[in-house]
Amino acid sequence: MSRRDTAAPSGRAEAGGPGAEGGEEGTNFRDSDGLLSTIVLRVEQLPEARDLPPPTYMSEQAAGMDLRAAVPEPVELAPGEFDTIPTGIKIALPPGYEGQVRPRSGLAAKFGVTMVNAPGTIDADYRGEVCVVLINHGREPFRVTRGDRIAQLVVAPAVRARVELCGELGATARGEGGFGHTGE
Repeated sequence: MSRRDTAAPSGRAEAGGPGAEGGEEGTNFRDSDGLLSTIVLRVEQLPEARDLPPPTYMSEQAAGMDLRAAVPEPVELAPGEFDTIPTGIKIALPPGYEGQVRPRSGLAAKFGVTMVNAPGTIDADYRGEVCVVLINHGREPFRVTRGDRIAQLVVAPAVRARVELCGELGATARGEGGFGHTGE
């Protein structure tokens, strides 16, 4: 197994854009019914990736934007091997949102290639390069080439919990049953 470290250059991109609700940069847009319709996702393409398309929705109602491999040369993953693949982008999410990096179903179904940490979470205050840790569960070597669509980015609201310690949680019908307790 291998793991290639990718150090992202320093720098900070700020969330936001013109026309955001309340004049705040990076906040929600609302349609005429007051429903959330879109947010601004600021994307900084690193110099080594400016020839690649930015994250892109591949259909009208796609939930995730495809992320592309910004590898300078092909990376071959042997069966059972994993590697950190750079995307060549940094993102700035508005406060209250997270980026979920998810595997592409086509890579999993056709080649057995997925992500080690699925989904990966990008916090709103992270400003480093977005990287994807791919693993080859297939039987054949898998080659990642520049510009390949390797993962999806889903932007979602993130709720923060207030932790409250207590002496006892209280009973439920399920109780402590887990990991297959309801049957096969």
